[in-house]
Amino acid sequence: MIEQCAELKEIEGGSVGSPKGFISGGQNIGMRKSRPDMGWIFSEKPAAAAGVYTTNLFQAAPLVVTKASIAEKQTLQAIVVNTVSANSCTGKEGLENAYTTRKWAADRLKIPEHAVAVASTGVIGLQLPMDKIRRGIENIFLERSAAPFEQAILTTDTKTKHLAVQCAIDGKTVTIGGACKGSGMIRPNMATMLAFVTTDAAVDPVDLKAALKTVADRTFNRITVDGDTSTNDMVLVMANGMAENKKLTAKHPDWPLFLSGLQTVCRGLAKYIAADGEGATKLIEVQVSGAKDEKTAEAISKTIVGSSLVKTAVFGSDANWGRMICAIGYSGASFDPGKVSLALGDTLMFADGRPVPFDEDRARDYLDGDSIVIKVNLGEGNGEAVAWGCDLTYNYVKINASYRS
Repeated sequence: MIEQCAELKEIEGGSVGSPKGFISGGQNIGMRKSRPDMGWIFSEKPAAAAGVYTTNLFQAAPLVVTKASIAEKQTLQAIVVNTVSANSCTGKEGLENAYTTRKWAADRLKIPEHAVAVASTGVIGLQLPMDKIRRGIENIFLERSAAPFEQAILTTDTKTKHLAVQCAIDGKTVTIGGACKGSGMIRPNMATMLAFVTTDAAVDPVDLKAALKTVADRTFNRITVDGDTSTNDMVLVMANGMAENKKLTAKHPDWPLFLSGLQTVCRGLAKYIAADGEGATKLIEVQVSGAKDEKTAEAISKTIVGSSLVKTAVFGSDANWGRMICAIGYSGASFDPGKVSLALGDTLMFADGRPVPFDEDRARDYLDGDSIVIKVNLGEGNGEAVAWGCDLTYNYVKINASYRS
C-alpha cells in the first residue's frame, strides 16, 4: 500500500495550474450556448508524460492521437480538451479531425505536434465542429485570467473537481496538482472520466508511467457510478522539472513521498467523481480489510460499491445488510464466509458469518447522512482495499433518459 505522508500540504483551491511553469484556462467556443467548452493546459517547458486509458475496445480518436504523441518522446507540453462531442466512433474523419486539432494547437503554441495531447468528452458519434475548434484554438491565451480549465471540461458534472499538494524533495518545493471531470458512465477500467495531473517535479518518464499505473489502479480504477466504462477515459500526468529537484526515480530516497503525493491527488479526484455521480446524494466508501491479499479485498470492495441493490438501499436509508453480504458472496473472491464481519459506520451488523442485533433507528440516521462507510473484515490476513461509489437515485434515470437533449 502507498501510505499518506504527513509531509504533504494541501494547497487551498489548488489545481493543474498550481505547479511551477503550468498555465491552464478555458473558454466558450460555441459548442455550448454559454458555458466554457474548451480547456487547455500548457507547460513552459517540455514535460515527461504518461497516460492510462480506457479498456473499452471502442477507443475514441483523441486517445489514439494522444498515445501517438506520448510515444514519440515520452513528453508533452500542452493538452487541449473539448466537451459536447466525444469524437468517438467517428471513423476516419474523426481521427483526421483529432490530428488536425493537434496540429492547430501546436502551431498556435509554437511547439512540435507530438508535444500536444488532445481529449474529448460528450456524446458518442458526433463529428467535431472543426470551424469552432479552429477559432477556439486561435483564441487560446496563455494568461491566468482565462476561465477556469476545471469548468471547461465538465459535462453533466454539478461541480468542478481539483486538488493540489506540496512537499519538499531535495530541499526544493514540489507541487502536484490535478483536475478531472466525471459524473456518469463511470466504472473505470479506466469511464466518461478525464483526469489531468501536473507536477513541477523532475521525474524519469519510465518511472512516472509505472507510478501512474500503480496509483490509477488504487484510485480511479476503484470508483463506480453506474457500472459503464466509456470510450474516452484518460488520465494524463505531466512533470516539467521546474522545481529543479534531482530527477526522481524509483530508487530516489524521496520516491515514496512523491508517490504518496501523486496518490493523494488522484485519490481526492476519484472521490470527487464518485460523490458527484449523476443524480447522487451520497458518497459510499467500502473498506475491506482482513483479506488474504489486496486483490481479494479489491474485488470485494468494488463489487459492493457497484451493486445496484446496495446503492438503492443507501439511497432509501435502508440498513439492508443482506444486500452487502450477497455482493461479497458473488464478488468472485475466495474467503471463509464464517469469518466475515460487516459494519455500517460504527454499527456492527454481521459477525462470524451470522447476523448481530443492532439499532435500526441509529443505522437509519447514519444512512441519512451524505457520506456512508461500509466496513468488511474477512478475518484471514492483512490484505486491504478501499473503493468508492454513490447511491442510485431517481434523478440518475431522469438525467440519462434525456442525455442527448
